[in-house]
Amino acid sequence: MPRISGLVHICNHDLHLGRALESLRPCDELLVVDHGCKEESLRIAREHGARIVKGVQGVDRGAYAQDARNDWILCLQPSESIAEDLEASLLEWKETEPAPELLGYNIRIREQNGMRWKVLPAELRLANRCKINWTGDCPPKTPDAPSLPGHILRIPDE
Repeated sequence: MPRISGLVHICNHDLHLGRALESLRPCDELLVVDHGCKEESLRIAREHGARIVKGVQGVDRGAYAQDARNDWILCLQPSESIAEDLEASLLEWKETEPAPELLGYNIRIREQNGMRWKVLPAELRLANRCKINWTGDCPPKTPDAPSLPGHILRIPDE
């Protein structure tokens, strides 16, 4: 059965960080990369049981996937959280044996837009770090990857 590491990059994102980390209940590990945070953001990460890694200037953000203890990485932005439908999908997925050649899974994004929600294209967010490397906070778009049912919810900073 696969295990998942949740990976979040932060730089003073204490407004939504607690909700993001709380939503990562299906993850077996929480890894937070500190890119120059104030103590409040780090306190929130510690309260949620996250392991904090100090970001190094000049190192691609995707390289921190190698600091995770598990091969499957769920990438989340600090202003995002996983919806209950995605939580259920992830828990069911963990009971399977995914094909070893898979790069990962696309997940749909819903972004708050005023009083409404805007559906954005799916993004590769559950990645097999043994099969794909990336440079940004999240893996590159991979339209051919299979999708997991459920949504990531994004609430942009005010």
